[in-house]
Formats: sequence, C-alpha cells, structure tokens
Amino acid sequence: MNIVFLTSFAQVNERLKDSVEIDSVPAFADPKYREDQFYTTITYNIMQGKPAGYSQYSFSTGLSAGFLRDMPINKRRNHSIALGLGYSYSNIKHNLIVEKGSAGNIYHVDAEGSFDKNKLVLHYLEVPLELRWRNSDSISHQFWRIYAGFKLSYMIYDKAQYESGEGGTIKVRKDDNMNRIIYGAYISAGWNTWNFYAYYGLTPIYKDARLESGDKLKLQSFNLGLIFYIL
Repeated sequence: MNIVFLTSFAQVNERLKDSVEIDSVPAFADPKYREDQFYTTITYNIMQGKPAGYSQYSFSTGLSAGFLRDMPINKRRNHSIALGLGYSYSNIKHNLIVEKGSAGNIYHVDAEGSFDKNKLVLHYLEVPLELRWRNSDSISHQFWRIYAGFKLSYMIYDKAQYESGEGGTIKVRKDDNMNRIIYGAYISAGWNTWNFYAYYGLTPIYKDARLESGDKLKLQSFNLGLIFYIL
C-alpha cells in the first residue's frame, strides 16, 4: 500500500510541476526597453536676486506636468537622453507691487502687513532636455535615478494681483517688461516614485523693469520640491 501511495503522489507532483512550467512565462530583458514617462512636480519657489526690502510670505507654489521621451545611448539602456514637453504654473506670494502708470507699469516694495494679498501668477509651456542615469531594466521598475537637465520655458500668461484689504484690487496682465522666454538648469534624484527636484532659473523673470528707486529687478526662480514619474 505504501508503494502505491508514494507512486501516486509522485505522479501528481510531476503533473503539477509540468503545469507550472507550461503556464509560467519567464521574465526576460526587453532589448528595446526605455523609460518614456509622464512627470509632475510640486515645489516651493524661493526667489533670488531680491531687491532691498523684498520678502515672500505664505507658500509660493510651483507646479508642472508633462511627458518625456527616453532615448537610451548605451547597450544596457541605463544611460539616456530625454526630450519632453510640459506646462508649469507659479504662484509667487510677495510684497512686490505692480501698478499701471501713465508711462508704463510702476514697481515698488511695500511693507508686510500693509496689504491683504499680493501675488504674481505665471504660466509657461516648457521644453526639458535631460541626461539620465539609472540602474533599472525592463523587468524591475523600482530603481535609483539621477537626471540632470536644462529647461526652456515660454510664458503664455502672467498676472500680478494686489489686494489692499480695504476692498481695492489691482490686476496687471500681459506685462511688457516680463521675459517671455526663460531658461534654467535642474536636477532630480531618488528611488522609485519619490524623487528630489531642484531648478535654478538662469534668466530673470523681468526683462526691463525697475523699482521707483531706479534699481533694476533681477528676480530669478529657485524651486525646491519633489518630482513624480509615471510610466
């Protein structure tokens, strides 16, 4: 009886083993593997080149989203170049007031507490170009990455809005003194979904704007935050 039982068990075991081998598909490396990705960022915008008396308050938000086309440049496909297209939004909350004057816009810095709200809202189309290093492959999508890039941005909308707190609101749109095209460098690094992101604008936001004192505005963006990649 024991011999019959062991023989039957062995036959069943062999059948199960054959079934697993037939049904399972072994993972293999894709020779055309690439990391085409959608991306989104959330950052805090820390302004650089600040004039005397300038300050920010609350949280100056930076958001962006877009798509990057991955182009591997080595056999393992862990080094690549990526070119993309995206959109970015900035809401800079500060004490730089913009008003319309008879000879053009007027710029001045007010003391904090002398107004209710004041912000500069900027919308851009952006073209990022980056060099990529990662230790990924086509089988596992959890990996370390370091991406360094350069970004060209074209302004599609701008608005400076001042609210005095006494019911008065001033809005200035399509400021001729803004730089419509700006550029800067950035880096992202991290593991899997969570990645640190930093961008430094090499072009001032304003092209030819001066304070009432005569000093030229040289405000530049410095963004720190997180970037998320989605396959």
